[in-house]
Amino acid sequence: MSLRTVSRAALLALAFNAWPEAARAQLISRPVPPEDVVERGRAAFTVSCGFCHGIDARGGEGGPDLVRSEMMLNDEGGDLLGPFLQVGRPDLGMPPFQLSEAEVAELAGFVRAQSQAVINRRLYVIQNVVTGDAARGRAYFNGEGGCNGCHSPAGDLAGIASRFDPPGLLNRFLYPGRGRGGSQPLSRRATVTPAAGPAVSGTLEYLDDFSVAIRDANGDYRSFSRDAASVEVDDPYAAHVDLLGRYTDDDIHDLITYLVTLE
Repeated sequence: MSLRTVSRAALLALAFNAWPEAARAQLISRPVPPEDVVERGRAAFTVSCGFCHGIDARGGEGGPDLVRSEMMLNDEGGDLLGPFLQVGRPDLGMPPFQLSEAEVAELAGFVRAQSQAVINRRLYVIQNVVTGDAARGRAYFNGEGGCNGCHSPAGDLAGIASRFDPPGLLNRFLYPGRGRGGSQPLSRRATVTPAAGPAVSGTLEYLDDFSVAIRDANGDYRSFSRDAASVEVDDPYAAHVDLLGRYTDDDIHDLITYLVTLE
């Protein structure tokens, strides 16, 4: 059945109701069209769609995110996108588009590639973060940043460039006090002084506005209400957390560019 012979009502039905309830769209691995198809789709999308849906198809000022669109996640080669484009959504400011089947397939291929890039982190290319100025980084380290108050290029930072790659250093800047990969917090010590009873020290397990919990020297988990106890946290990364609100992107990249010289 040619797209050009389908009635408007049929197009609407196909565009909005083509997939069964049991096959709800998911962001899962699906084949991506050849690179040349994707690139032609990217060029067409940028010109015709990017101003509303964003140049990466993840949503813009006037249009929704297509990478996670239910229709696009169920689309195969433009079979849903084509009929939808012929109808458009004039009520929402989206006009109809009259495109060839090949052009529709290229647009669909680009959106498919974008959705797969979201879920396949192995395809993510880490950008070069050594883009600053080492001299400025050294000056910030010894001056405004105050880093030399705790760290020494000849001491704890000696050879740091051989222990961490540049993205790893950046991770330490953005997630101070976190473990490898920035996911797990490193342990902190805390002392809890109840209103009645002796102070208790141990590894901080939990802390919010209402309660605090530590694991004491015997390995026992002990929880206290903050209404009836004071808390002192020994956080060796407090200065790094404070820096997050002060230094700029340029400062960070200058510092990283300086640190990679410490081999």
